[in-house]
Amino acid sequence: MTKMTERTIIKNISIVNEGKIIVADVLIQGEVIEKIGIINNEQDVKLIDGTGKFLFPGIIDGQVHFREPGLVHKADMRSETRAAVAGGVTSFIDMPNTKPNVLTMDILNEKYKIASEKSLANYGFFLGVNGDNIDKVIQTDTSALLGVSDDGLYFTKKGNLLADNPEILEKLFANCHNIIAIHSEKEQIIEENEEFYRDQYGENVPIECHPLIRSEKACYEATKRAIELANKHKARLHILHLTTEAETHLFRNDIPLKDKNITTEVSVHHLWFCDKDYKKLGALIKWNPAIKTEKDRDGLLKALLDDRIDIVTTDHAPHDIEEKQKPYFESMSGAPMVQHSLNIMLEFYKQGKISLEKIAEKMCHNVASLYQIEKRGFIREGYFADLTIVDLDCRWQISKGNILYKCGWSPLEGTFFDTKTTHTFVNGNLVYENGILHENKMGKPLTKTT
Repeated sequence: MTKMTERTIIKNISIVNEGKIIVADVLIQGEVIEKIGIINNEQDVKLIDGTGKFLFPGIIDGQVHFREPGLVHKADMRSETRAAVAGGVTSFIDMPNTKPNVLTMDILNEKYKIASEKSLANYGFFLGVNGDNIDKVIQTDTSALLGVSDDGLYFTKKGNLLADNPEILEKLFANCHNIIAIHSEKEQIIEENEEFYRDQYGENVPIECHPLIRSEKACYEATKRAIELANKHKARLHILHLTTEAETHLFRNDIPLKDKNITTEVSVHHLWFCDKDYKKLGALIKWNPAIKTEKDRDGLLKALLDDRIDIVTTDHAPHDIEEKQKPYFESMSGAPMVQHSLNIMLEFYKQGKISLEKIAEKMCHNVASLYQIEKRGFIREGYFADLTIVDLDCRWQISKGNILYKCGWSPLEGTFFDTKTTHTFVNGNLVYENGILHENKMGKPLTKTT
């Protein structure tokens, strides 16, 4: 006897989608959204009462470091996707700085295999590119890939930042027609700043100096040059994790996203924290590029709202707590954020800083559009049922007891939020329900529209 396709109806929920909020029902049949509207007289279905709650497309996080393979003492596909779906994130794109670095198609395919066996969310991966493999990359047909990136590869050795190597970057721009996503800082300026502060403090540089070392100038000069080279070759450039107000003025908002060759993103921690938080949190909020001033934080939000910044990501990058608590030059950069990114953005909504429709645009619609992800990022009939239900009136506190990251900590510990994810669907499968994870089905690879 053939097993019946699973069916779920979400009743009377406020749907946040494509610039509007409407109250309607949603029928999920199997993996897809079957119908949106008033749905009556359906039998053999699971009913979820959405009254008073809000339905978003599943969040697509365009930049994470889930650490597998090779760094699984920090995190792995299962642990971090458990955290992701608990926070309403249904899809992610992972960076290439695992061990080994993802510098070949064989290693890339191995990551897809690992994810197919362990990831509760849908998954995609960047192919890594640096000076060592650029010739191979430009000879490879990358059209089916989401993009290529150098992010995180500078940890392997100096000189791996494309933004600091104009000859290599120009060669890539001239020959690669896919999205080229880069970490934009100028190493020479950073190294000069490191030497300056070492002369003052030795190896025990105060963490408050981090945004002065990885400075506005280091970011701005690298981004400006990368954009100039990309425009010269009409290349498709994406600047990762923007951190300065000055850089926001290098990006356009006078054309729609679909017509942009140059795009950028902001990560949630650069919207949430500022340099005043180093005193309390220390190296727990040490990221590269660095969290900078209140002026930068406010400027980033303004640019997100007026569409100079296209998407929101997390740059989720967990480390063991011991790796974070070392002296400045030894402390690892990065922290876990994927479980709480939607909460942060919804908190901004509660503060009157951003609309729910804009959150859906920047965390769902635009990520799908930018990376040409097929049938995701929108609540549409026939699309995959990647959906997130949130309660906008539920106060709770982040603590070690409810953090799902393998590393077991968060720079947000002790923070109260007034919003909470209650349900997360991945390909129609209810994977998270009021604090309970259903781990019976894995996510799917993200595919590009043709």
